[in-house]
Amino acid sequence: METKKYLALIQVELNKMPDYVKQYNLGTNHSLATSYQYLTEIRRFFEWLRKEGISKADNNRQVSTSTLAHLRRNDIMLYIDYLRHSKNQQGHLNSPTTVNRSINALRSLFKFLTITADNNHGQPYFERNVMLKIDSLNSTKTLNYRAHILESHMYTGNLKYEFLDFIAKNYEQHCNKQALPAFKKNKQRDLAIIALILGTGIRVSECANVNLKDLNLKDAVLDVTRKGGQRDSVPIAEWTVNYLIEYKKIRQQRYLADKTQTAFFLTRWHDQTRRITSNAIEKMINKYSAAFGHPLTPHKLRHTLASELYEVTKDQVLVAQQLGQKSTSATDLYTHVNQEKQRAALNEIPDLDQHKY
Repeated sequence: METKKYLALIQVELNKMPDYVKQYNLGTNHSLATSYQYLTEIRRFFEWLRKEGISKADNNRQVSTSTLAHLRRNDIMLYIDYLRHSKNQQGHLNSPTTVNRSINALRSLFKFLTITADNNHGQPYFERNVMLKIDSLNSTKTLNYRAHILESHMYTGNLKYEFLDFIAKNYEQHCNKQALPAFKKNKQRDLAIIALILGTGIRVSECANVNLKDLNLKDAVLDVTRKGGQRDSVPIAEWTVNYLIEYKKIRQQRYLADKTQTAFFLTRWHDQTRRITSNAIEKMINKYSAAFGHPLTPHKLRHTLASELYEVTKDQVLVAQQLGQKSTSATDLYTHVNQEKQRAALNEIPDLDQHKY
């Protein structure tokens, strides 16, 4: 269902784009979610070009590569300034993260047009890439500040086990009568999903896409399809395996799964057996964590695993491999998460007697 949704949304965007954007979409290897986000950002950029009179096109489909080829750095900086002073649907100014997503989308498009594309006798559409002169916005928050916020939204240590025990033993008391039958039916599945994310650090979309054949419970290994379609294989924390076994025992009978059902995590909807969606997993985790008294998103479960793995190994490369990241830049944050150790180190610095109060 999630795949069909994104394919439909992508097609809507492509129908209003020039042919070279359609070629760009075919020639990139992004996840469906990223492809859709980038296309919406390209649409927004084309609309701005037309509004500012930089492009004389009547619609986005007619925006020419010649217009893009002759853009100056100042044009892009004006667009970034426009984004920074625009408000989102919630009425807030766009964050640096949102602006950077637009910058990344344009970088991706211009790289295709100037390097990757094979338009005419092996040549790209044009050679001058104005996006090479554009830097991403710096976040206004330091790593220490982000780490402090992140630490308050993780389930490290015993808290993750307390969360799972709460769902298994106490959530029923927090559940209204109408929702109780569904909870009882899905409890083993939901526990297995949460345990798998906590025990591997996989993304929500990766969890939803797990197939039966991807799990080797004997050796505690999961084959996973990463963003962009790359296949990866990661170990599963041993404590996680029992949750997966308990769910697997009831999967076929409870969800009426026949041999055509390749998905591991299933749901029943309108008397049909289907793969659970990423959106359903997000809502499920939000529901349980709010009842537990520590609301969080599924992504914070991934952060939990990454933080704990770094604490044990002090190895950013290993953490990046477990998370399926291509570099260690995204794991810098986890070196700052444990501020108790930072505070303890400060207190170990020798001080003079006259500075004691």
